[in-house]
Amino acid sequence: MPCRGGVAGEPGAPDISAVPTLIDMRQEGENGGEVRPRHPEKQGRPDAPSPRKPDWIRVKAPTSAGYHQTKALVRDLKLHTVCEEAGCPNIGECWAQQHATFMILGGICTRACSFCNVATGKPLPLDESEPENVATATAAMKLKHVVITSVDRDDLEDGGANHFVRTIKAIRAAAPDTTIEILTPDFLRKPGAAESVIDAVPDVFNHNLETVPRLYHSIRPGARYYQSLRLLDSVKSRDPNQFTKSGLMVGLGETKDEVLQVMDDLRVANVDFLTIGQYLQPTKKHAAVDRFWTPEEFKALETIAYAKGFLMVSASPLTRSSHHAGEDFARLKAARLAQASA
Repeated sequence: MPCRGGVAGEPGAPDISAVPTLIDMRQEGENGGEVRPRHPEKQGRPDAPSPRKPDWIRVKAPTSAGYHQTKALVRDLKLHTVCEEAGCPNIGECWAQQHATFMILGGICTRACSFCNVATGKPLPLDESEPENVATATAAMKLKHVVITSVDRDDLEDGGANHFVRTIKAIRAAAPDTTIEILTPDFLRKPGAAESVIDAVPDVFNHNLETVPRLYHSIRPGARYYQSLRLLDSVKSRDPNQFTKSGLMVGLGETKDEVLQVMDDLRVANVDFLTIGQYLQPTKKHAAVDRFWTPEEFKALETIAYAKGFLMVSASPLTRSSHHAGEDFARLKAARLAQASA
C-alpha cells in the first residue's frame, strides 16, 4: 500500500489528535448497507501494545472551518482521501489550508500491510467518474499542487495504471496550472503498467519503500523491496526530467545502519526526494511501534541524506509523503536549478 497509517494521540485525551472516523474498525458497505470489519484479516490477531507516545508526537484534533469545508467538498464529490483512510496525523493542518491527498481506485485495498489503516478486502468496481471528480475538486480548491495516491488493486489487469493516466489528464484539462504528484502502487506483475503512468508525465513520481528489506515479510508481505526499487529506477531511465520521490517509516524495529543502506539504494536509483517519518500504530491489531525516534535522530538522518546527494529531504516525527508537498515541490525545483548552475 502506497501510504502509511497511524493516528497521533492517546485515547481519552481531549487535546490531541484522534480523528473520529479513523479509529473505527468498521466500514459501511455499498449503499450504506453491509457493515464489515475494516481489517478482516487482522481480527484474530492478538493485540500488539505499543509504548506511550512522547510529547513531540502529539497534535490537536481538527476543528477549523477550513477543515470542515474540505471535508464537505470531498463528501459531495464522493472522493476518498488518504488523509482520512490512512489516519494521517496532519489532517487538521492540511485540510485547514485546503490541501488534500486524493486516493483513487476506490477505498478498499487488495493487500494487507501490517502498518496501514486503509480498509482491506474485495474492492468494488471502479468508479469511472472518479478521475473527473478529482479534477473538479482540484480546480474548486484552486490547488497549486495536487497529490494523487491509490489503494493497491492487484485484481485489475493493469493494477489501476489507466485510472492514474485518466486522472492526470483530467487534472491537466481542468486545472492546467496545477502541478501533479502521484504516489503509486508497485505495479507488481503488471507488465507495461508503470510505463503508461510514467508517460503521462506527472511532475513528481512517488513510490514509498516504507521500510527496510529485512522487515518486508512482516510489514509489506505483498510487496517486494527490489521491485519497488526497480520501479523508481525505471522512472528516471524512461524520463530523466521527472522528479522521483520515496518515503520510509521508522520505529518498526529497523536499525540506523539499515536505514542508511536504504538511502544508498535510493541514490543508486537516482531518487531526488526522500521523506522519513515516525510509524504510528493505527490499532492494536496492527504492527506495534518498536520505539519512537527522537527529533534529534530525525535531524541526523536528514543531514546524512543530504550528504548522500538527495535534492530534498524531509525527516521529522510527523513527516508524511504528501505533507507540505506543494512547498516541497517548489524547493525541489529550486534545488535542481541550483545544482545545474553549480
